Amino acid sequence: MASEGLDGTAMFEYLLGHEPQVRLTFLFSILAIMAIWELIAPQRRLEVPRLLRWSNNLALTVIDTVLVRLAFPLLAVGMASYAVERGWGVFNLFEIPSWIAFVFSFMLLDLAIYLQHVMFHAVPILWRLHRVHHSDLEFDVTTGLRFHPIEILISMAFKLVLIIVLGTPPIVVLIFEVVLNGLAMFNHSNVRLPFAMDRLLRLLVVTPDMHRVHHSVRPLETNSNFGFNLPWWDRVFGTYRAQPKDGHDKMKIGIEQFRTTRDLWIDQMLVQPVRELSPRHSKPSNDAENPSE
Repeated sequence: MASEGLDGTAMFEYLLGHEPQVRLTFLFSILAIMAIWELIAPQRRLEVPRLLRWSNNLALTVIDTVLVRLAFPLLAVGMASYAVERGWGVFNLFEIPSWIAFVFSFMLLDLAIYLQHVMFHAVPILWRLHRVHHSDLEFDVTTGLRFHPIEILISMAFKLVLIIVLGTPPIVVLIFEVVLNGLAMFNHSNVRLPFAMDRLLRLLVVTPDMHRVHHSVRPLETNSNFGFNLPWWDRVFGTYRAQPKDGHDKMKIGIEQFRTTRDLWIDQMLVQPVRELSPRHSKPSNDAENPSE
């Protein structure tokens, strides 16, 4: 089976045996690095006090983490190990070279996250949950951690089913989870990259300038650049937009209907999905603007 070659080395066994420590080390390290980078070289001037946003965004992250731990006896890596032990999933049914299993597992997981993201924009009831992420009035590293708890639970359930179906090797799941969380913080960061560097990097990963377009109030821009890790899916499926119409310094971040500082408090974020909007604002829709190249 493919997983045997991937999980057999001492390093992989160590990483899997210390999963919580590995995840937390990368999480806090990347959070600190991006926060310092934002202070040194910001892309945009922040108008909303950082303390207000950070305290509430990070509090929401804590709630998300606790609820996921309570709701699921096995999380992603644990479920992958469970599936391997029982021979479940495509990659456990056939003799597949380890490197092929690694590459295809990672890409399929990333494609699934892309498609899930598109679905959360397209389905009105799911958009109500996901708009909590989009209603942040600024765009920085903590925006990448700001998701409604119910969206996180749905996402985890979807991921667990996918892992069972694919039979994804546990070490691939661990690496994918670490990379996904790390790149989500990176590409939500308010950091300035030289244009040439950004243009080169976005051939391989989603950059802050690429993903910032997705957080525009303009519907056509909101419905673009759905990728978190790999930038290729947006190009393949026609959802890629190179730059925001108003430029990165002047573009408006967030959602038109939630623009007060009171909306940034955790209690308002938690109840936001049940707050009623007019029909035309129930989910993002296309408008008459021309794409910004």
